[in-house]
Parts: sequence; C-alpha cells; structure tokens
Amino acid sequence: MKLTLRFVAAIALALGMQAAAQADVKLPNVLGSHMVLQRDTELTFWGWADAGEEVSVTIGDSSAKGKTNDQGKWTAKLPAMKAGGPHTITVAGKNKIELTDVLVGEVWVGSGQSNMEWSVAISDNPQAEIAAAKFPKILLFNVAPKKTAKIVPQNDVDPAVVWTECSPQTVGGFSAVAYYFGRTIHQELDVPVGIINTSWGGTRIEPWTPPEGFAGVDDAAVQGIGTAASKQQADFSAAAAKAKAEGKPEPQVNGNAGAPTHLYNANVYPLVPFAIRGALWYQGESNRGEGMLYAKKMQALIAGWRKVWGQGDFPFYFVQLAPYTYQGSEVALPEIWEAQTSILSSVKNTGMAVTTDITNLKDIHPKNKQDVGKRLALWALAKVYGKNDLTYSGPLYKGMKAEGSKIRIEFEHGAGLKSRDDKPLSWFQIAGESGEYVDATAVIDGDTVLVSSDKVEKPASVRFGWHQLAEPNLVNKAGLPASPFRTKR
Repeated sequence: MKLTLRFVAAIALALGMQAAAQADVKLPNVLGSHMVLQRDTELTFWGWADAGEEVSVTIGDSSAKGKTNDQGKWTAKLPAMKAGGPHTITVAGKNKIELTDVLVGEVWVGSGQSNMEWSVAISDNPQAEIAAAKFPKILLFNVAPKKTAKIVPQNDVDPAVVWTECSPQTVGGFSAVAYYFGRTIHQELDVPVGIINTSWGGTRIEPWTPPEGFAGVDDAAVQGIGTAASKQQADFSAAAAKAKAEGKPEPQVNGNAGAPTHLYNANVYPLVPFAIRGALWYQGESNRGEGMLYAKKMQALIAGWRKVWGQGDFPFYFVQLAPYTYQGSEVALPEIWEAQTSILSSVKNTGMAVTTDITNLKDIHPKNKQDVGKRLALWALAKVYGKNDLTYSGPLYKGMKAEGSKIRIEFEHGAGLKSRDDKPLSWFQIAGESGEYVDATAVIDGDTVLVSSDKVEKPASVRFGWHQLAEPNLVNKAGLPASPFRTKR
C-alpha cells in the first residue's frame, strides 16, 4: 500500500498535473500571508522549485533549508514557536517570497457534509452575528466554495483560496459550526486561531478518507474500498504516464464527489502537512442506514487523517447527527447515533457534541450552529487546553443493573442529572427477555436513572431516544443533553 501511494504521488508530480512553473520557488496556497501557524509544534514548510535547488525559510532568528528532489519538491522544518505575531516569513531560492501578517496560535480543520458547510449567513441570528464578527486574530481558509474532486492526490487547492481575516465582510460565507468553535477558543484562550473549512454538502464519508485509513481497519469490506481506490489511482497514473510518453492527451483527472478518496485527494491532501491542533467533523446523514459499519468507516477516516498528517493522534471531535424526519426506517438514525457514540471508546482522543435538543424535525439543517460550535469547543477546552473545571459532555450510557422490576442506568458525565423542561423524563423504553419494548417511567436517583413499566415484570434491557424524532429531555448539571443509547443490540 505504501509503495503504491508513493508511486502515485511521484507520477502526479512528474506529470505536473497542477505544479507550478519550475523556474521559481512556489508555495501551496495554505502557506500564505495572513495565515495562522500552529504554536508549540515543529512547522513544516514545503513547495516546488527546480530540481536540486536549495530553498531557505526564515522567521525572525529561525531559519531552515531544504533541497528539491528530482520531482522538484522541497521541504524545510522550523522549530516550534509560541503564540503571537504578526511575523514576516521569507522563502528564498532563485526568487524570494515574503509572507506577511503571519500569526502563531491554534489551527483546526473542519470538514464533513452540509451541516459543516452551512454558513453563518443562513444560520441563526445572521445579521447580528456577521456585524459582530470583528476578530482580526481569527483567520479563515475556506476551501469549501471551490468544489472539486480528483482521481489522484493534488498538490494544491484552487488558487482563489487564500487566508482572510475574520470580519463582517468575510464570515458570512464561512462554516458556522467551525467559526463558532474558533470564536469560542479564541475568546477563552486569547490567542490567534486559524480555521480551515473543507466540506461539501451531500457527501458520504468514503470520499474524504485516504487509502491509508481504509487499509488499517479490521473489516474486509472497508479494506476493500481502499484497495479499489488505490488501484484506480495507480491505473490512472500509469495511463497518464503512457499518454505523456506517446504524446497523446492525458486522461481527465477530475473525479466524482461520491467516489472513495476523491474529495480527500482534492481538498485534504493539499493541506498536508500543514501543522494543525486537531479536526472537527460533522457528517453522516448520507451514510444513514449503515449502522455500525459507519463506525468502521469513521475509524478509517480518523486513522487515515492522523497517519498522513504525521502529527500523532491529534484530537478529532465530531457532531452527533440531529433528529430529523427521514423517509424509511425510523431507527436508521439511532443506529448511526450508536455508531458515532462507539467511536468515543474505540478511538482515542475523540469527542462528540450531542444535538438532540437544538434541532428542527422538519429541517435537516438546524439553524442553531452557535451551540454546536460551543459544544465542540468544550471538548477542546477541557481535553486540549486544560480547563479542568468544565463539564464538556452530556450524559453517556455507562452500564445497567437489574433491580427487581426496575433497571438502573449509570452514566458517564452524569453529575447533576435533571429534566431540561422540568417534565417527566422522556423517550425511555424497557423490554423483557422477549425484546418487545414499551414506554417506560424513568426517575432520576442521584446520578443514575431508574427505569420501569408495570407492563414488564422482569426487565432485560432499556433503550433511550431510540427514534429519529427523539428529542429527550435528560440533561446534566451543565444542561448538556444525554446521548441516545440501547443497552444491548
């Protein structure tokens, strides 16, 4: 697998599918003026120039050199920097490039489908939010509007994608979830924040996943997706090389937004290895109906991104889908909720924002993106930035104990359980050994919930919020909602 990927990348570079003219040093768009560099981590700079050319990168008193390989690519690594700026960066080879107004702080990547792409301008309270978005130390890199899919990995994103200062003129078309996350981090930490939005409405998870991710999952079907994608890339590159050698037109590199790896190739690969703190993910509507298979695909996505970035197991925080009136099975959505929740225990350094209380059952795009961004930020503030006094998650199912005709449900993050609307707890059901569920009475007892029904004498299992229209009212002391669950599948 590794040899295949290296071969593909080398062929793509050699063909110059999107490389610059080789006479001058060139940088990828993500390395530009007004960007934010990740603090406290080694910084990788890269680009293209003539083969064998030496390129230097200088920031203040720090300097590093790299030499281009025979495909014309160079890499240079600078030591970690503290938050601050602005800085000027000089990149010099046969020509010189100056990057100005460069800040150092926290960098996060947001990706997924339409609920991540959903902009500030069409979310709640847009006029006031846009008018208030005067944050010169929040910088935005918006890949999303320049939609493209490619069969093989690309060197760069669209030339029109550049870093811009967060302002009333720029924030309206940016991802609302990613912006509200970044704003919360910026206000809490008082450091520059860079947000990269690379998302596309209506897309599945497979197109965002690199072949390396599929290969590492212990599921033959998922591995097969990666094998097929790698073969397609290798076949394309071989055909392109042959056409070039024979003086014939090269095959069309444009891909399909629904094809595995094609969105990664065009919209994520060009960002690597730009140093980041972590990633945000809001996707799954287009994979509804897959149940726990979706968990395997999430594992592939996360592992794949972490592997190609080479920055260890960086934080990966995601949004649990909101309730909605889907056609078809009424439990296909809860099965995706179950798959998403399982990631918290199966993949380290992950977090999940639950949204069952901030939804619109008739709109697949709930407009309250402020709370979604804030809930993702709670995970980051608590787990990354050391804000130990925060409650960062809603109640998560931990275990059950049968007590006569009742079942006691235990939770993680369940301190201060209460009803959000002061009404009896909703959306609890209980079943005996027959597996036939009936509506149940649920009563808070300390940090647990006792569930029962006079129709079930010997209960065996409980489920909570197990319906696509479920908007349960169980929350913890911070008002964060409990995630739907079932005690056994």
